[in-house]
Amino acid sequence: MSDLEILLRQCAVEPDFQVREMLTWALIRLPANRVVPRVIEDLTRPEPQARCQALHTLSKFKDETAWPAVASRLDDENQSVVRTAWYSAVALVPKGERDWLAEKLATRLGHGDAETQLSLSRALVALGKDVIEPLLAVAAERGDATVRQHVDATVRLLQDPDSGFATSLKRARREVALGRTRSTKG
Repeated sequence: MSDLEILLRQCAVEPDFQVREMLTWALIRLPANRVVPRVIEDLTRPEPQARCQALHTLSKFKDETAWPAVASRLDDENQSVVRTAWYSAVALVPKGERDWLAEKLATRLGHGDAETQLSLSRALVALGKDVIEPLLAVAAERGDATVRQHVDATVRLLQDPDSGFATSLKRARREVALGRTRSTKG
């Protein structure tokens, strides 16, 4: 069995995050033309951890040929895989697909727990202000209170990436409850 296969097999079952990081580090030191196609195959494995780790590894290679396979995981049945796919998709999205990705991600505004919302907000913010501001404005106008809260927290994260999301989300909830957020424009 090759080093590549041993590393990938261990990525799928290793419980320790730090060890998985070291496995990814070892994988990205192997030739991309050999690793990327093989890692893409792991996106169809039944184990969510294998799919998550494959997505994470692909994001480190920054090889746009992996984009279609990564984009297909945005609708994975496992929420952890979906969150990892957001991050990986942002890292790999071709310039011509950025608007599509932003629209796809924006449909998830207001869904999930605080950790999921933070992951989504970070992915959106990473796409850039020019891409997401129009989508956030529409979501704030058309969405329910939960969506508006999430939009407001995302806008705050966009304006101050170092701010605490939990604080932003709490402040957003208060602003929406008081009826002060109908638009993302100041």
